Amino acid sequence: MNIVIAGAGAVGFHLAKLLSKENQNIILIDTDQELLQHVATNLDVLTMQGDCASLDILARSEVHKAQLVIAVTTSEKTNLLTAILAKQLGAKKTIARVNDADNLSEVNKNKYQELGVDALISPQDLAACEIERLLRRASFTDLFEFEDGKISIVGFTLDTTSPLINKTICEVDELNDDFTFRGIALLRGHKTIIPNGNTSLQKGDHLYISTRNHNLEKARKFVGKQLKPIKSVMIIGGTDLALRTAQKLESLYAIKIVVENEDRAKKFVEVLDNSLVIHADPSNVDELKSEGLKRMDAFIALTPNSETNIITSLMAEEEGVYKTIALVENVNYTHISQNIGIDTIINKKLLAANEIFRFVRKGKVEAIASLHGVNAEIIEFVIHKKNRLLNHCLKDLHLPEKSIIAGIVRGNQSFIPKGDMHLQIEDKIIILALPEAIKVVEEIFK
Repeated sequence: MNIVIAGAGAVGFHLAKLLSKENQNIILIDTDQELLQHVATNLDVLTMQGDCASLDILARSEVHKAQLVIAVTTSEKTNLLTAILAKQLGAKKTIARVNDADNLSEVNKNKYQELGVDALISPQDLAACEIERLLRRASFTDLFEFEDGKISIVGFTLDTTSPLINKTICEVDELNDDFTFRGIALLRGHKTIIPNGNTSLQKGDHLYISTRNHNLEKARKFVGKQLKPIKSVMIIGGTDLALRTAQKLESLYAIKIVVENEDRAKKFVEVLDNSLVIHADPSNVDELKSEGLKRMDAFIALTPNSETNIITSLMAEEEGVYKTIALVENVNYTHISQNIGIDTIINKKLLAANEIFRFVRKGKVEAIASLHGVNAEIIEFVIHKKNRLLNHCLKDLHLPEKSIIAGIVRGNQSFIPKGDMHLQIEDKIIILALPEAIKVVEEIFK
């Protein structure tokens, strides 16, 4: 696939890195030669210096041959113009990164589609929505809902209170006759394991299971997680993401938001209707304690500094805060932060990449998700044509060992499938696959 990426910043570089591993033909455009030099040194992609919204630069990048153009510069206007011009010049699909939440309304999205922008991606909005979902199901470290929750994939940390420790998956199945679920992945230290019946669960494992949405409460009780309703939330950070998150949450929870910069604090006061804005240093734990950290049910660290977010979240855990969420933009910290005790981490780059990867994957893909720290992807395919998939039961599809079917949605029904189940046209199949299995899985569902 020929892909043009406009913008070599954090999101553009991350996308180029992921896509280059899949042998895509990538051209990365940016005005900053220093950024491009960094890309050329670390990635096997072509680079081009210039204004991506220039007709000349787009023509030189042969954008008319591109199956996908991704505009992710720091300028929303540049991204929109680049996508529009690229489509006019013959690009097949265009994606633009935006920051203004108003652009994400259905009316505005439809207008931009008419102009040639096929999809709008807002990493901030994706992250804010992720935080909202996580607070709704605060017992889980991760929560992904497919097809409006007909199938949910959730993550748990197995701590000392869990009755599942030292039991195999087979023994866990025998313990449970109350609801149907499937263990689909296990994160143990830095290693991702797709469990089988003989896999033994250990203290500190992150276990990911798939189940039907109405069974989530049973799942929580089964793994031994306590439930505490979330009422009060402290957010730290003066970032646009912190503001967007507070806007989403303030009608649901009592929000305190700690902002260091006085001018930013004043802006937050003007924009927010029902949140208490505190002008203080978010990295000063003593100040956070004096503002009632210990009385909070949830703590969300959204400063621009990953280290600050990790440290303050750990301190919140020590103070007894039930749910902690930390923004960790440095992908290298993903494993470390989850292994040292932070409840949940989010990464805007990964969230944006998941959205964009739907346009790259072969087959009819409805959704893609990544479990934080887990070296695997969850891909939702649709059976869109008659082929050999319909002639065989699941156990005879010869899926790679390093993949597993998490669930199947058929109309209004959902299934945690068994090997003798047959697929039907329009079935939606949710599969977790390690990187080395993805290409084989894509070919099967192509």
